Amino acid sequence: MVLELIRPGTNINFLKYRKLAYCISAAVILAGFVSLAVKGGPRFGVDFAGGLTVQVRFAKTMDVEQIAKAVEEVGLQGVVVQRFGQDEANEFLLRASDQDVNPETVRTGIETALTKNFPDSGFAVQRLEMVGPKVGSDLRGKALEAIFYSVLLIAIYISGRFEQRWMAAGLMAAGLSAGIYLLKLTGASTVWLIVAAMAITLALCFVMRLKYALGAVVADLHDILVIIAVFSLLDLEFDLTIVAALLTILGYSLNDTIIVYDRIREKLHSVDKAVPFEQVINQSVNETLSRTILTAGTTLMTVACLYFLGGAVIHDFALAMIIGILAGTYSSVFVASPILLDLGSGLNTPEPAVPASGPRVNAARA
Repeated sequence: MVLELIRPGTNINFLKYRKLAYCISAAVILAGFVSLAVKGGPRFGVDFAGGLTVQVRFAKTMDVEQIAKAVEEVGLQGVVVQRFGQDEANEFLLRASDQDVNPETVRTGIETALTKNFPDSGFAVQRLEMVGPKVGSDLRGKALEAIFYSVLLIAIYISGRFEQRWMAAGLMAAGLSAGIYLLKLTGASTVWLIVAAMAITLALCFVMRLKYALGAVVADLHDILVIIAVFSLLDLEFDLTIVAALLTILGYSLNDTIIVYDRIREKLHSVDKAVPFEQVINQSVNETLSRTILTAGTTLMTVACLYFLGGAVIHDFALAMIIGILAGTYSSVFVASPILLDLGSGLNTPEPAVPASGPRVNAARA
């Protein structure tokens, strides 16, 4: 017996609402960009910005301002104190921009200051992390490169898998490498190199008529930008755990997109060529909707347990996963599939290989 959440034969016209979906996505991403501009960029954690972080736990309720005033005498630069995790945990993070100090000296100074000001607080320094400026800069660059190469490999895989155009995908990769090489000669920063590389990837997908790859890349970029936008609006930090979440979501979103694309390809090989491409997409999305909801729902329940029960250490990671799962499911239905219609239908991509027993479909309608 097959579990079906959506009744067979359901025919929701998802493409009818694609422009509204585009507007909603654009509004969220634009709000995130405005937030980033106002704040002067993302709020990087110690992994990327450099500096030190000290996590302290108290046995009784404490006030942030009291702690900040107490540690002033340690002499750290730009100390910021914030509550960590649930209020009842009484855990706090002390952040400072110092990057060339002895960790043990910092630990001793903080313990001395807290003992002096809060002798009965029952505090304990649980961890102390320190990252130098060079290491932080390198980690930022490596994180951006990891995200970019993931998107590029996705574009190459989708092009070969759905359009049987491995050669075109290889040429796209070669063209991108040449473009990046020329940009490096200008001395552009890593951030601008990655932004330019993403733009070149999208342009090459369009010019080389790789419509399935174009839809998958746009959907993945949509998911990444939504997570970044929400984190900026919530004033949360970006660190290596968030990069891990972003890379995980890239694969998760791609899996959802491939399910829909597979069904579209199957129907193109089986339905009458007079059937409009828009109808084929709608039918494919409806037929895979039950599986999409089940996959997203079960994964979401697991990540929600991590968010509420996993503790403060993985709180932000779990939140990024929750946002990414919701955005990835949404983009598979309202971004990746409609892109095939709005941008792909005019590309006139050569027809992919069709089994000998299957009818041929006019490529212009695909």
